[in-house]
Amino acid sequence: MDLTLNLNSRLQPMHRHDLEDALQEILEKGKLGEVTGGGTLQRQTGEIVSCDIEIHLNDDKQDSVNRLVELMNIIGIPKGSALLCTVPEIKIEVGTLEGLAFYVNGTDLPDEIYESCDINHVIEQMESAMNGIGRFYSYWEGNEWTALYFYGVSFVEMKQKIEPFIASYPLCQKSRIEQIA
Repeated sequence: MDLTLNLNSRLQPMHRHDLEDALQEILEKGKLGEVTGGGTLQRQTGEIVSCDIEIHLNDDKQDSVNRLVELMNIIGIPKGSALLCTVPEIKIEVGTLEGLAFYVNGTDLPDEIYESCDINHVIEQMESAMNGIGRFYSYWEGNEWTALYFYGVSFVEMKQKIEPFIASYPLCQKSRIEQIA
């Protein structure tokens, strides 16, 4: 049985490959099947909208599909994702994680802030603040904004944990936060 995992994840292809590898390992260990491909959907700006991972299950038993869903939720899939099949027609909602996109303003701050601040420091500090409830998954660099994508157990908690850092670090001025899963 061939399935598509439509991920409500903003993952660059290299980060989607990491998830594909984790899923492949789980499928092999359980003798359930294999990952056969994947793709990324982008907006005209280049920002990622969602990803797909193609999966071949060794059989078409409902138990195998149910086991796959269990395993995906264990490895961490964002809410709003779905496991899809055309024959037979299947759509199973999957995902337990919530998503937070942090958009760093890349044009409206003084030049000295961009020269003296480091986006990697922002990632490290936010991930540290989210300790145990969320982590950094991917990013996108546009002409006016750089987006950092975090997924975890609670959007509200992740946002609360990073707010003190945002208020104190110059590069985070004029930024915005969106819930993405």
